[in-house]
Amino acid sequence: MTQTLKEIWTHLHHNAEISWEEYNTTQYIVEQLKSYNPQKIQTFDDMPGAVIEIGSGKPVVGIRADIDALWQEVNGQEQANHSCGHDAHMTTVIGVFQKLAETDLNGTVRFIFQPAEEKGNGALAMVDKGVADDLDYLFGMHLRPVQELNSGEFAPAIKHGSAKFIKGTIKSADTHGARPHLGVNAIEVASDIIHHMRHTHVDPMIPHSMKMTELHAGGKNTNIIPGKAHFAIDLRAQTNEMMDQLSQQVERIAEHLASYHDIKIDLETGAHMAAAVYNEEATALLAEGIQTIDPDSKRNPITTTGGDDFHFYTLKRPNVKATMLAIGCDLAPGLHHPDMTFNFDAIPKAVDILTATIKQTLAQGDDA
Repeated sequence: MTQTLKEIWTHLHHNAEISWEEYNTTQYIVEQLKSYNPQKIQTFDDMPGAVIEIGSGKPVVGIRADIDALWQEVNGQEQANHSCGHDAHMTTVIGVFQKLAETDLNGTVRFIFQPAEEKGNGALAMVDKGVADDLDYLFGMHLRPVQELNSGEFAPAIKHGSAKFIKGTIKSADTHGARPHLGVNAIEVASDIIHHMRHTHVDPMIPHSMKMTELHAGGKNTNIIPGKAHFAIDLRAQTNEMMDQLSQQVERIAEHLASYHDIKIDLETGAHMAAAVYNEEATALLAEGIQTIDPDSKRNPITTTGGDDFHFYTLKRPNVKATMLAIGCDLAPGLHHPDMTFNFDAIPKAVDILTATIKQTLAQGDDA
């Protein structure tokens, strides 16, 4: 029995799985779509995720949904949670599949259900699997918070910024609480890192931020000064050039403090998402799709400091023409907030917009 979009979303929302563990999610998606007898269903032995195709020949138009959830505390309990909106993205792409599966297609539509967007390396894994090698166009989508779009508004591009996540370790020896002069307090070194980042001055006209988002030091004995600490830094920049500046500054800060305190500070980049570079043709096609469904809902492309690994598809395969649909849906208090909510009524319209866009894209490919 075919489920409604709301039933699909409800199941996905209540059965969230974190990055690289989305095996049940993958199985559920495949079960939902295999009854339509698609031309291709591809899953992987070494990772979750699925690629499902309908139609045949050129052009090849892709549509991508990220399928992972975040791990965070919700009402006092640590759990996987779709405060990222990926449950809505999966629901939207499944809805597009259901509509297009009943249509005669002049080309191939590839539905990409990608794991680990929140880790920043899921798209790269899919590229390595060859998913984007022969793509002509690729469309994505993302729910937008109330600060960016009102409910029922849609934009044909999301100009994401760059994001980089750096893991660090401060390495020194523990000392007795009564003899602080014999060692280096790793907590104080971490505080120095924060101080220097807050006093980093770069072009204020380009949105950016640097902040420590994780710090672990010390143990069960409060009379020990910890010499070792683990920390994480979240960098954001609207341009790739600004991200290079921020990254170099973090490296300089670590080198300076390591030398000053005569200790070791090791840095490792956990993930790096590049700033978006959008294709004008794909953006125009998506704008036309919005115009076709509801002209009054169309807004200009939006700029956000958030990041998305979607852009690795085009960075690694520059021949792919790509853009993302921005979905206004009363999302509040904000993305990644444990209590995030949104207006589900925006999802059926997003399905209609993306369906119309893909049909128009296939028709254009036919004319070319």
